[in-house]
Amino acid sequence: MNISDTPAWLIFPITVLIIGLMIELGFRLGFSVQRKTEDEKESSVSAVTASVLALLAFILAFTFGIVSDRYDARKALVREQAITISTAYARTDFLPDADRTEAQDMFRSYMDALLAAAEQENSDARPDLIAEMNQINTDLWAMGVEHARQDPGSEMIGLYMDSLNSMSDVQALRDAVALQAKIPNEIWIALYALILLAMVAIGYQTAIAKSRRSWTLLLLALSFSTVVALIAVLDNPDSRILHISQQPLIQVQESMTEEPAT
Repeated sequence: MNISDTPAWLIFPITVLIIGLMIELGFRLGFSVQRKTEDEKESSVSAVTASVLALLAFILAFTFGIVSDRYDARKALVREQAITISTAYARTDFLPDADRTEAQDMFRSYMDALLAAAEQENSDARPDLIAEMNQINTDLWAMGVEHARQDPGSEMIGLYMDSLNSMSDVQALRDAVALQAKIPNEIWIALYALILLAMVAIGYQTAIAKSRRSWTLLLLALSFSTVVALIAVLDNPDSRILHISQQPLIQVQESMTEEPAT
């Protein structure tokens, strides 16, 4: 299981709790050292804390950039898929009447499976829905190949086959970007490790500086937890917080059910 699949409402409080515990651990450690010796200097501790925080900020920015770009790619692929499906469906007019009706029925079934797979509640059934779409792609391609063999010089059939190929490519790309490409757990572990070290350093520095715990440390925990939860939301295609609209595909599906103009 990937950490990105964990709901944001669970990641946020857990991260707040972990950060709070690490700050408290660092504070107690620093208080213990400060009571035993006066050799620990605040300036050296501040330098180390600043370095760890800078490294943490870099990793957070790097990770956020990855998931942000991937989120934009998922939105763009929805639009591109709508265009390729609409084009391929329109080119079914190049087929003979009998096969045209059959092909258009398969396109409608394809759209039903595609939109069902995009629904969050169908995540468990998604592999079966994707397999159904792949089978429809295969059947459409086989039908087109049969007509291409019957009329090898037909430019119309060539255009239809090209649109089917584009539709298949976009589907494969969308499956890869939306379902397979996620932040590896190793990066999540490294990110949390840096957060823990940074929070311990902050608590330690607070104690060495002979400062009291204050509500500003809570703000720090909430701020970092918000960024971490946002990264998880952007990396999860099934998130209900930033769900990508399927409206372009819905419009294509609606156009398939409309009666042709006479």
